[in-house]
Amino acid sequence: MSSKKRKRRNFPLVPLPVKIFFFSVIPLFLAGILFLLYQRGHRAEEPETSQTYQMLSIEEDFLTPNKYSRPQTKLKKVNNIVIHYTANPGSDAEANRNYFESLKDSHITYASSHFIVGLDGEIVQCIPLTEISYASNDRNKDTISIECCHPDKTGEFTSKTYQSLLRLCVYLCQTYGLSSSDLIRHYDVTGKLCPKYYVNHPKKWEELKKDVKALLDDY
Repeated sequence: MSSKKRKRRNFPLVPLPVKIFFFSVIPLFLAGILFLLYQRGHRAEEPETSQTYQMLSIEEDFLTPNKYSRPQTKLKKVNNIVIHYTANPGSDAEANRNYFESLKDSHITYASSHFIVGLDGEIVQCIPLTEISYASNDRNKDTISIECCHPDKTGEFTSKTYQSLLRLCVYLCQTYGLSSSDLIRHYDVTGKLCPKYYVNHPKKWEELKKDVKALLDDY
């Protein structure tokens, strides 16, 4: 940030009443301006979730209400954020969202997720945050679920998927007063191999949580 040199200014002689006015009223005026600037700066810093949300591009494409993927059961509290993988290599966010939508007709199973992060980092929201999703078994009642797409059978996320996931986790942590330690895997709920890459590579899972913590600390 470049600094500006201060210039010395010479003021002409003015009558005493004017001086009194100048040195009594003007400082109060300037103090008021500084106070307003201070307040404005703090108001801009307070809504941290808004700042993070602006970094995200979330497409709301809510599922049709139905008992197989969007039962509209109220989500009364959020204690954890659960990370999943789609187990459908090469598929994108829209395809997985449409699969959840199709369950209203096929009745094959009960499944859904609040968010799906695609291969190019796109984020689709399938379920409002006021409702549960069918993703984390007996923890549906107090968690937000995020499904992540992956290009191959290893389950490893692309860099774009990873970066969007980090920012989404930060946004949700800020919204619900959570920390990076409140991120869990589907595996931690049921023992299921999900998300596969982060079950097979627990150190990478710890790295992911550290990356979320670093972003939270930045805010």
